[in-house]
Amino acid sequence: MADQPSPRSKAALQVVEPVGLRVLIRKDEDKKATRQGVLLPDKIEIPTITGRVVAVSAQVERDQDYPIQKYDRVLFNPKHAIPVELDGDNRLFVIPVEDVVAVFRRAEP
Repeated sequence: MADQPSPRSKAALQVVEPVGLRVLIRKDEDKKATRQGVLLPDKIEIPTITGRVVAVSAQVERDQDYPIQKYDRVLFNPKHAIPVELDGDNRLFVIPVEDVVAVFRRAEP
């Protein structure tokens, strides 16, 4: 009889690796206050479309046309974002690389 996986093995850390021209992004928290400091009610949030790149597919990594790297902070179009139900906060999304519209970089002195 084949060994059955134990319930503990399901709790092991999972890795999500995007395939094709995609990146994995952890979306920034939605804002609960305006720039002026006005706190918003719990049901109202200002949606954000920025986040940090958690993983980059091998295809994007090799392509010089896409200057996106792991840990980059990016602005993205959430229209084609696919949510990943991996952690409790549900802020991970697989995004087609063409939906990444900007990468935030520090200006070099």
